[in-house]
Amino acid sequence: MILLENVKMAMASLLSNKLRSMLTMLGIIIGVGSVVAMISVGQGAQQSVTSRIGALGSNLLFVNSGRVTPVPGQAQGARGSTSLLTMKEYEQLRREKGDAIEDIVPEAGTQTVVQYEKTNTTTTITGTTADFSRVRNFKPAAGRFIDEQDVQNMANVAVLGDTVASDLFDGADPIGKKIRFGREAYRVVGVMEPKKSGPQDMGDQIFIPLTTAQKRLLGSNNLKQLIITGAAGQIDIAQAQVEAVLTRMLGSTEKFTIRNQQDIIETVSSTTETMTMLLAGITGISLLVGGIGIMNIMLVSVTERTREIGIRKALGAKRPHILFQFLVESVTLSSLGGLIGVAAGIGASYLIGRFGQWTTAVSLPAILISFGFSMLVGVFFGIYPARRAAALDPIEALRYE
Repeated sequence: MILLENVKMAMASLLSNKLRSMLTMLGIIIGVGSVVAMISVGQGAQQSVTSRIGALGSNLLFVNSGRVTPVPGQAQGARGSTSLLTMKEYEQLRREKGDAIEDIVPEAGTQTVVQYEKTNTTTTITGTTADFSRVRNFKPAAGRFIDEQDVQNMANVAVLGDTVASDLFDGADPIGKKIRFGREAYRVVGVMEPKKSGPQDMGDQIFIPLTTAQKRLLGSNNLKQLIITGAAGQIDIAQAQVEAVLTRMLGSTEKFTIRNQQDIIETVSSTTETMTMLLAGITGISLLVGGIGIMNIMLVSVTERTREIGIRKALGAKRPHILFQFLVESVTLSSLGGLIGVAAGIGASYLIGRFGQWTTAVSLPAILISFGFSMLVGVFFGIYPARRAAALDPIEALRYE
């Protein structure tokens, strides 16, 4: 009953000064709203990137030449020779693969200028086998992908990524048309569906048969990378088998790098989560600014209501009663600001997702933490004004004009 009565008195006090109360709550509203919106954007980005990478398969291993050194935003590769993996290692892995390894797909390629009539673009040429489409879960939207006959016949056929198709043909149907790169002309037999792997646009490349790439484009049997699929639940065993074979053949683990798709997903998730928390922390500073505003207005309120405090004490109100009254007012002020801020944050997340074309994910824990923190701000910054009100001498308070 005492709490309910104090809440009623707090609301009456706030409503009697509506504009002042709203301006005081503004810092809390902005702080809570910003935290909720930033966390929703960050978690949406994390879910989007994770789902894109996960869509390519969580049981994949990527084997590259040399020791890859991670650098923010990119992968730097390899000390020593720029190309150590060859068809020899690929064939040996195929011969020795155990039950933990399902598929091994080789890739060879380079970046070059591609021309169609008077239009040209610079893109990546990837030589691979028919299994690539299935292993990377990357399917043609039109036409077909490379088949085994293309690889055996060293055919001059090409499958375009959607980005390259748009750059070269600008919406026209490319199937059956001939494009040129290197010293050869290639007949387009397919166009791939739009797809991204994290920040990488997989549509910005052209696929040709592995044999064609090695013999007619590159002039060597070197490989850019091997993509290996592990059996369900046996990806670690598969990785150990691959490492053992390549170490024996190449003589050192420094000459190759094995990247686990699950490790990539976890690294991206961790990085995105860290950035989200950093953004939330920066925007949360406005909560402290709002708390200072609450302390200021409560001190003003104590001064304005000095005679009221004196009368209450003269009628028998104890020090804890006065302390509790002003503390409830402070918490009520911050809690209302927190509620409005949560609503504003959810609304901002929706608008960002709707008009900014970003993936957002409103998080219940973020809402609860933000609202709880706003209440703690009210308690923390309300303690001093409440203690000051409770410490007033009743006689001096009654004399106050």
